[in-house]
Amino acid sequence: MNDWNIAGTLTVQAAAERPDLMAEPVAGALDSVKAPIGIAEIDPDLADTAAFCEAYSSPLEASANCVVVAGKRGGEVRYAAALVLATTRADVNNVIRKHLDVRKVSFAPMDEAVELTNMAYGGITPIGLPSDWPVLVDAAVARAPELIVGSGIRGSKLLVTGTALAELPGADVIEGLAK
Repeated sequence: MNDWNIAGTLTVQAAAERPDLMAEPVAGALDSVKAPIGIAEIDPDLADTAAFCEAYSSPLEASANCVVVAGKRGGEVRYAAALVLATTRADVNNVIRKHLDVRKVSFAPMDEAVELTNMAYGGITPIGLPSDWPVLVDAAVARAPELIVGSGIRGSKLLVTGTALAELPGADVIEGLAK
């Protein structure tokens, strides 16, 4: 198990030992991650990034947010996940729109994102997403030595390396995805 420098006051365990602390698709996809993954139980009311970082003394710059986006082309809806550092915002209208080759792209409605991912809103993570979705990873995320991301539920967080996230199935590392 890794000694996670970004853990703050979290008690970190090996994720594989605690599938009960993840959404089912996340637990089922742990094998797709080629690096150690930690997991820490948290208060679900503190799952939002700023509240989490303050409560658990974890650096904001070590958190990455995963957002679900949707765009249409020829009547077909195209979904993707975008993974950016919490200190930045995904460039939805330019970079993501062009990458998905759609006219317009926006954040997927909450209920749709939850239904399609089988994960809780506020806990959606790039691990365990539908296999036909591209996972757009900002280059700064890929370079990060350690990151905290969602676990598919609001009651825990995953600790993982940027390299491991960049190597997920369907991942595409994009310079300038975030601004």
